[in-house]
Amino acid sequence: MSSVLTLLSSSAIAADVNEEEDLALVYGDKSMISIATGKAQSLRRAPAVASVITAEDIRAQGFTDIDQVLETIAGMHVSRAAIVYFPAYIMRGIGGGGVTNPHMLVLQNGIPMTTSYTGDKGQMLWHGISVENISRIEVIRGPGSALYGADAFSGVINIITKTADEIPGIFLSAGVGSFRTRDAWVLHGGKWGPFKIAAYLRAGATDGQKEVLTADAQSRNDKLFSTNASLAPGSVHTGFNPVDANLDLSTGNWHWRSSLLSRTELQTGAGVSSALDFGGGATTERLTSDLSWIDAAFAKDWTLGSTLSFLYYTEKSSLQLLPPGTRLPTGTFPNGMIGGPSRWERQFRLSAFASYSGWADHQWRVGLGHDDVNLYRTQTIKNFLLSPAGIPIPSGPVMDYSQIQPHILPTRRKNNYLYLQDEWNLAKDWTMTAGLRHDHYSDFGGTTNPRLALVWDARYDLTAKFLYGRAFRAPAFNESYGLNPVANGNPNLKPERIATTELALSWQANKDVLLNLNIFRYDMQDIIRAVANPTPGTGSTYFNTGNQNGRGLEAELQWDVKKDLKILANYSYQHSVDESTRADAGYAPHHHLYTRADWQIIPGWSLSPQVNWVADRRRAAGDSRPAIADYTSVDVSLRSQRERGKWEWTATVRNLFNADIREPSIAPGLAIPNDLPMAPRSIYLQLIYKM
Repeated sequence: MSSVLTLLSSSAIAADVNEEEDLALVYGDKSMISIATGKAQSLRRAPAVASVITAEDIRAQGFTDIDQVLETIAGMHVSRAAIVYFPAYIMRGIGGGGVTNPHMLVLQNGIPMTTSYTGDKGQMLWHGISVENISRIEVIRGPGSALYGADAFSGVINIITKTADEIPGIFLSAGVGSFRTRDAWVLHGGKWGPFKIAAYLRAGATDGQKEVLTADAQSRNDKLFSTNASLAPGSVHTGFNPVDANLDLSTGNWHWRSSLLSRTELQTGAGVSSALDFGGGATTERLTSDLSWIDAAFAKDWTLGSTLSFLYYTEKSSLQLLPPGTRLPTGTFPNGMIGGPSRWERQFRLSAFASYSGWADHQWRVGLGHDDVNLYRTQTIKNFLLSPAGIPIPSGPVMDYSQIQPHILPTRRKNNYLYLQDEWNLAKDWTMTAGLRHDHYSDFGGTTNPRLALVWDARYDLTAKFLYGRAFRAPAFNESYGLNPVANGNPNLKPERIATTELALSWQANKDVLLNLNIFRYDMQDIIRAVANPTPGTGSTYFNTGNQNGRGLEAELQWDVKKDLKILANYSYQHSVDESTRADAGYAPHHHLYTRADWQIIPGWSLSPQVNWVADRRRAAGDSRPAIADYTSVDVSLRSQRERGKWEWTATVRNLFNADIREPSIAPGLAIPNDLPMAPRSIYLQLIYKM
């Protein structure tokens, strides 16, 4: 089976298929998904277009972090931002060109990992997210707010970690690679009295790739103010030290999970102001814990469940915004312009659901919840003040300006929500899923989002579905309450909105070939953007302004050529238009092709080459530079199979032919004119031992 599947939905069409699906429900595999409706079900019957990647797929390709995995998803491209080379997830043309990435909801075991200040997965934290403890990754392509609420806008990613049942014993591993990358991890699964226990710990370090920027924002300042302060030409800095830990305990109907992600000595990529920075850095940490209870046989035809979760997140930084010797109209910065915005937040979430199957041909689900998101502490350390126009004025030594000119004040947001969903087998070979969710926020009010999925098993080997859904993105705290005159917050912001329509087809051409095709169209409204204030020289403010529409398709092939050779390919096309300019929305590839082969070359050894082609990325309006160059990257992974003994090793080469891969810098390109260079050829070796 392939690692990436279009969700199918059907009634019983063949006894052997049903038997296979029933077994999968018990044991779980890539033909199962839970993200589409909130319960485990066959991909064939799930009312969404989605992808599933399993731990075995991750091992086969030698993936070392989650961004490598997600680049293989049809319709999705992982770009980078100048700030700390933060990974930006672009789905169907949505999500490019910004310094934040709030349009994709990231869940861990169903719990949102959203940080309040930027409204995304965390700029500083999301680097080198380890994959060894991942059981599976489920991705919805399209809106998911009818079930998951805010920010399930262009898609939803659910990262499911391993349980004790998936870890037979103790595993030890060490790895080394290019850019002085080194790490080690231990994974354990077993029993402790009445508890099943799974534990994971990983620590490492990397200097990161150091490709050269020929010019940066300070290069332009030097020309304007006759200085020579720029560090360009010079290399980007992408190093960091990661620590990841997970603990999973379960007994009966109870399940408790906790996790820690820590990133120290995080370097700033191309610079937080798009000016190379050799002296700044950040430390960030996220701690999560959740306790859930589910009783699948609470009463006849009833399933009940509830979850209580906690998230703690902090970013502490000391950043060189512009290098020593910088001169602006307001004065000179002999030691560089230095800023240190830091934030601490905690989140509590409580949710419950009930599922009822006693009504013939219907499966009802109702859920409710309460979220409490509290940015309870902020700190602003710097050596400058900002004028009303947002121009830095040298102010002497680095000081704490948290009381004088903070970047944001502590703030808090609460949300109460209620949703209802019905899965209805309305006729033979026809299933309809309808859902509706209402969220009410303490600051910007309420929003209601529906979805409808109609699935038809046209014949035993062909399934068709029609999907419609609406979703919203909540304003991030910096957009609503930020105090930076360059881009002032606006407490009157409304959520961004999107409506998406999809048509999906799946054809099992024969027992070895599966073809999937889905066509989509979306319309975005009330897009949140920073707009120049009417009074010249007074900076800008966030407003709901502008719309965007897009259309496209995604095609997938799964081909079991023979027992020891399997091929996967997917191709996606999208065209997105900014309605205010009638120009291409920019940044996202119009064409994206990915293909991979899993080949058991001899017993006990597997070779997995993959090819990734990214093409036709247009510039946004106002950017006169030529289109971003296309690229083709080739990766190869060779691994031994653990069945031959206690040892397993993997050797992976990424960007085998050393392609010049670049991700777009933001319009109009005055800061970084030649875009952001990605890593050249790299090698990673990993050794795993099962005790």
